[in-house]
Amino acid sequence: MLDELIQLDKEVFLFLNGLGTPTWDGFWMFITNKLSSIPIYLVLLILAYRQLGLRKMFVVLATVAILILVSDQLANFFKYGVQRLRPCYDPEVSSLMRLVKDSCGGKFGYFSAHAANSFAVAYLFTFLLKPKFRFIGIFLFLWALMVAYSRIYIGVHFPLDVFTGIVIGLGMSWLFTKLYIFALHKFQL
Repeated sequence: MLDELIQLDKEVFLFLNGLGTPTWDGFWMFITNKLSSIPIYLVLLILAYRQLGLRKMFVVLATVAILILVSDQLANFFKYGVQRLRPCYDPEVSSLMRLVKDSCGGKFGYFSAHAANSFAVAYLFTFLLKPKFRFIGIFLFLWALMVAYSRIYIGVHFPLDVFTGIVIGLGMSWLFTKLYIFALHKFQL
């Protein structure tokens, strides 16, 4: 069954990756670039400051920093523990796919830290800001979905890598949201 799932994952990857065109490559490279998310993070911090105040905003900043650190390190643990090849290193698909980036990155790709981090941030800030900004979750989850899909588009992750990253990012964010609430009550912020 696992072999069938992996084969289906490769077929779905080739289909989705094959939908790309040079016209859209620049857009998806921009979306996948970590630096392109900095303006979103800055706006979220400003909104958190306006909604929660300075002290709580610093707790949010610490929570997000630790959340991303833990998520990244967990992704690295899985990448070297599972050792699933990225599509561009997989001999079954590497000659059939489009690699949009100049390089493929590390040899292993299970699971996508980009997907995990973007969904973790989207969940946490949706929780924090939804009372005041009703539709912020729609925007944040669309952004996170675009970041996650960009990893398939550019050819560095299989869909299962991305899906696992989404699930882990949401789970880690749920946990860190609970820790944030606990910290507010514990330190009476």
